[in-house]
This record gives sequence, structure tokens and C-alpha cells, in this order.
Amino acid sequence: MFFISRLKKFPIANHVILSILALIIILPVTILLFNSVKPKAEIGINPLGFPHEMRFQNYSDAFVKANYAKVFFNSFILVVGTLFLCIPLSGAAAFSLAVMKSGKRITPLVGLYLLVGLSIPAQLYILPLFILWKFLHLNNSFLGLIIIYTALNAPFAVFLIRSYMLQLPQELFEAARIEGASNIQLFIKIAVPLSWPVFLTSGLIVALAVWNEFLFAVTFIYDDSIKPISTILFAFSDRFKNDYALISASAVMMALPMIILFVLFQRNFIVGLTSGSMKS
Repeated sequence: MFFISRLKKFPIANHVILSILALIIILPVTILLFNSVKPKAEIGINPLGFPHEMRFQNYSDAFVKANYAKVFFNSFILVVGTLFLCIPLSGAAAFSLAVMKSGKRITPLVGLYLLVGLSIPAQLYILPLFILWKFLHLNNSFLGLIIIYTALNAPFAVFLIRSYMLQLPQELFEAARIEGASNIQLFIKIAVPLSWPVFLTSGLIVALAVWNEFLFAVTFIYDDSIKPISTILFAFSDRFKNDYALISASAVMMALPMIILFVLFQRNFIVGLTSGSMKS
């Protein structure tokens, strides 16, 4: 608190710190973009500077050699499947905890259970989960990975959506109950329409997590025809480890869809992420 109060008195220091942090993020991304359009020979001579010669064919070469059309489709299936399963279930759970308040004792216990789910590292249970999935014949399948991703991302989504729904006016739900609305109608016709910014935010966070997830994808998927983009990028980097131009172009193509989504929905994303911390 003392450090923050001191920074408020010196706005120039504030700007300097923010500028340094911004450069730490922007410079590696800029170098990655530069290297993605350089010829292979130029990267050894000029690894950090602006390209002397633009070679946009790196993108088409990486797209073809890594079979990105199929890989993008595989990741798209995982993202959409996880969103269709995770967001409705998380929204229903958040509605139950925030609006229905079925029990004063149950709600803290459920919150603690979800917090434990967020705290335990995935490496701790990946081996028993692999054995269980093998017994259930869910290894090497989209469904098995979608169930895992849903379980991994649901606790955070529940906390985020619940914090937003706590700000909703309870009078609306009470009036609807008097009119005879059921709990399902309260959720679908009142809670969901009023909470769409946080549902959008949760969807973007879950989609980003699924798109970039590597550990479970490389462990549970071993058929090249259904591998997602994160594992293919790893294999591509190992295959063309001396061609940094192709690797850079491949990395840019991997990040580009999520960047576009964030740019398109950044205003709603920020509203949904911060609204739960503000009182109505």
C-alpha cells in the first residue's frame, strides 16, 4: 500500500514502470513478427532487427508443411466442445450459488471445493486420470479431452460468473417467483440475458486456455490426425529446429486467432472481468 501511494504522487515514475512492462511484452512479440517474414539466411545475420527482405511465403510454407488446415479444425472442435459443455454448466452452478442460495452451509463448502480444484496442480493427477481414461476408452479422442478441459476450467468460470451474478438486483428474481417462474426460467430468461458480458468473458478465457493447453493434449492424444495446434507446434519446432523463420511463422499463426478474438471483444471482456469487483 505504501508503494502504491508513493507511485500516485509521482505519475512520471508510474509511466516509466508501465512503459518498461509494456516493452517487456511488446519486444519479444515484435521480434517474432520480424523473424516470421525473414529469409532463413538473414535470421543468423540479423536475428533481432527489422527484416531487410520480406518473405511472406514463410506463412504459406508453414501452413502446408504443418497441415494447419486440419490442425486448426482439431483445435476448433476442442474449443467449441469445451465451451458448449463448460459455460452452461458453470453458469448454472454460479446461478445456484449466487441467486438461489440453497443453503448457507453448502455454498461455502462448494466454494472451497472449487478453490481446491483451482489450487491442485494438474501434474498431480494426470497419471491416475490417464489410467482411468484408458479404462473408459476415452484416450486419444476429442470427447475425453473436452471433458478434461471442462473440469479444468469450470472452477474459475464458476467463480467469475458468480461474482457478476451477485450484483444482479434480487428484486427481479423475487418478482418473477411471485409470477410463478421456475428456477430454470429465472436462469434462462433473467440471469443469462443480464449476465452476457461475463459469459462472454468466461468464454474467451476458457477458449484461450484450451487453445494454448499443451500438457493434457500431448499426453492424451497420440494420433497425429486429431492433435491440436499446441502439440503440432511443438512437433513442428522439433522437425524444423534450424529454420527459425518457419517456426516463427508457425507461432504467429497459432496466436493469431485468439488475438483477433480479443481485439474484437476486448471492451466486453474487460467489463465482464472487472464488473464482479464493483458494487452496483
